[in-house]
Amino acid sequence: MKVTLIQSALFWEDSPKNISHFDSLLSSIKETTDLIILPEMFTTGFAMNPEAFVEPANGTTLQWLREKAKEKNAVITGSVAVEEKGNYYNRLFWVQPNGEYQYYNKRHLFRMAKEDQFYTAGNKKIIGKINDWNICPLVCYDLRFPVWSRNTFKKVSETNCEAEYDVLIYVANWPEVRSYPWKQLLIARAIENQCYVIGLNRIGKDGNGFDHSGDSVVINPRGEIISNIKANEEIIQTIELDKNYLEEFRKIFPVGLDADDFELK
Repeated sequence: MKVTLIQSALFWEDSPKNISHFDSLLSSIKETTDLIILPEMFTTGFAMNPEAFVEPANGTTLQWLREKAKEKNAVITGSVAVEEKGNYYNRLFWVQPNGEYQYYNKRHLFRMAKEDQFYTAGNKKIIGKINDWNICPLVCYDLRFPVWSRNTFKKVSETNCEAEYDVLIYVANWPEVRSYPWKQLLIARAIENQCYVIGLNRIGKDGNGFDHSGDSVVINPRGEIISNIKANEEIIQTIELDKNYLEEFRKIFPVGLDADDFELK
């Protein structure tokens, strides 16, 4: 499976300008890909006054995502601020080329920026599918919560088990001042969940003066970085993930057979 990461700066609270910018970036992708990943709140930046820019859940951005997914013949994902039934959500869309879509409302709201005072938390993960891959997309601050991110394993024999997902994705607006935990936690999530992990973060200064260095990355299930995306640069990079590599590693090192059972309340 080929995945394309778009590490870019964002225009503060300016949805038309951001859409135009990502239109241009998407047009520059000439090679075929299966999945295109955009940052968290890619139309506005991580802003805490949603009443000024929020759109309906089925609004302009979702329609644009559906058009672009069809045009590129690839799944496109990223999060947007939306309003539904009187609540605001930091909502990640998972949009397929045929126009069908799923969505995930960010569960862990970043209280240090008062996100929890403006947005409503979600309570349900989604699993996106591309061919024989299962993919779990999450949002930014979710990275700090390993139980919510945790893969689950089903024993199918004495020597083998099946995992809930094969790829874990985090789209983010993660400030440079906390880049060290961003890098370390992404590696930890790959190792403990025995999966590929993709962290896609923005670059540039936001409207609150916080710098973002990107540090976007693709990590294999051994915790090794397999991408080479430079910090603080606008970059589009496509990486191919190897399902056989993942399955062989799970067979020779089947930690899922010893995983703890748990249930989220």
